[in-house]
Amino acid sequence: MKKIANHLYRFSSSWTGTVIIVLFLIFFVAQSFVIPSGSMKRTELIGDFLFAKKFSYGIPIPHLPWLELPLLPDFNGNGHLIEGPRPQREDIVIFRYPKNPKVHYVKRCVAVGGDELLYADKKLLIHFHDLTDEKSIKSKYPHAKIVTLRDKLWVENPYMNKYPGIQYVPEGHNIFEVLLQYYIYNKKIDVIPIMVDGLDAPVYSIDGKPINALYAKVEKDHFYMMGDNRDNSNDSRFWGSVPYSLIVGKPWLIYMSLEHRSYDRVFKGDQYGSGRDHAGLKRVCGDVAIDSKACEKLWDRQRFTVRWGRVGRRINSLELEKPIQ
Repeated sequence: MKKIANHLYRFSSSWTGTVIIVLFLIFFVAQSFVIPSGSMKRTELIGDFLFAKKFSYGIPIPHLPWLELPLLPDFNGNGHLIEGPRPQREDIVIFRYPKNPKVHYVKRCVAVGGDELLYADKKLLIHFHDLTDEKSIKSKYPHAKIVTLRDKLWVENPYMNKYPGIQYVPEGHNIFEVLLQYYIYNKKIDVIPIMVDGLDAPVYSIDGKPINALYAKVEKDHFYMMGDNRDNSNDSRFWGSVPYSLIVGKPWLIYMSLEHRSYDRVFKGDQYGSGRDHAGLKRVCGDVAIDSKACEKLWDRQRFTVRWGRVGRRINSLELEKPIQ
């Protein structure tokens, strides 16, 4: 036993051993990711560097880092060497973007296969396929959130009370109206405009027909992903639910959090207004007007600072706290 331990120690101390151990950890245990966009803002911030548990939903096919090339065939046809539990509603999940699997996204799973969704302006309603009677729904959600529409029971904004980071605060265009425009101009989206009688939501018109909601049903073994920053998120509403084969893991721990955004990026956002963060500017600039040179100087003074209060925090505890911004 001592000989084996000595051999392992010498192996792990060598360059070859170190590389193999590091790759093993990256492929099967934990991997580093960085939050690049504001779709999860307030729950996870741009500039958060985090470790993800790769074994939360089984063991995914290992990919070569940076190049993202699969190192093994997909023997099971589900993107995983070892099949595991599926993402659950409310989980924050790391997955491969369905339109470009080399890119990783981080979103919250809001619905699973068989569930139905209605998205209206500032509202997400879900009909849970496995909660078929009022008693079972009331055991999980407040009565005030449960509504009957189209002879089915729906829960309105079911996760907002539990996770304070979920918000509806537009930074650019109204995303509900953007989705309607996509539909009008035949751009592919994953929701269908409908009129739902009894739903308290603004009514729009498409070809003379009234519309107040967007509808989707989640396919079997698929997962509907949405950003907590609901009005500013490129998510399943645009490109559809995510199959199990693209599920990678679950965010675990923030090991570094760096505020690196420029003043222009925070004040103006991108060409569509996405990424704008006036709340962040107000937090830094206080009573100083956010569109002033004085505010720009205050912002630049704290740029590239470490958010020490987030370093070492676990996501599953951080997401339950009221966020600073």
